[in-house]
Amino acid sequence: MCGRFYVPEDNDTEIIRVVLEQLEHRNVRVKTGDVFPGDSAAVIASNRRLEPQIFAMKWGYCLSHGKRIINARSETAARKPMFADGIRRRRCLIPAGHYYEWEKAEGGKVKYAIAPWDSNGFFIAGIYRMEAGAPVFTILTRSASEDIAFIHDRMPVILPKSAAGDWLNPQYHGGDILKEAITQMQYEACP
Repeated sequence: MCGRFYVPEDNDTEIIRVVLEQLEHRNVRVKTGDVFPGDSAAVIASNRRLEPQIFAMKWGYCLSHGKRIINARSETAARKPMFADGIRRRRCLIPAGHYYEWEKAEGGKVKYAIAPWDSNGFFIAGIYRMEAGAPVFTILTRSASEDIAFIHDRMPVILPKSAAGDWLNPQYHGGDILKEAITQMQYEACP
């Protein structure tokens, strides 16, 4: 599960610096620091010419009663009407420095910042749809890696940089890219 992620504000992370600079050049504002559901975040998706472009998108699909769907299980998303079109042709990348999970512990919860080993920024796999003429995204999740399963049983799908372009290309099967991503990375959790 992913209920919050972090986008560094200091521009030390090259991936994120490039994304934020391009949005700033276009006078588009997005949330940096801790990003919560409902916030507008920097997202990379293919434009109409199937070229990667940076957009500001709100986090969470809105349901009619106001609840937000912020995560989708990667294992079943292609079979669910709400997510199937996103897996087929509306995929996106969410740049982040780390994400957060909370471990249930005696006396409360312990908050962890989690990222791939030796990470200097990474991409979370997402899908998006249009709501009232504006794009909104949700984060794909998977079973937790053995490295961090003690914290929570789910985690976001983090794509290796080598798979980022393929993820945005609707000519490639999303399920194949997700399977590869799940087997390639190791994670570090810092309380």
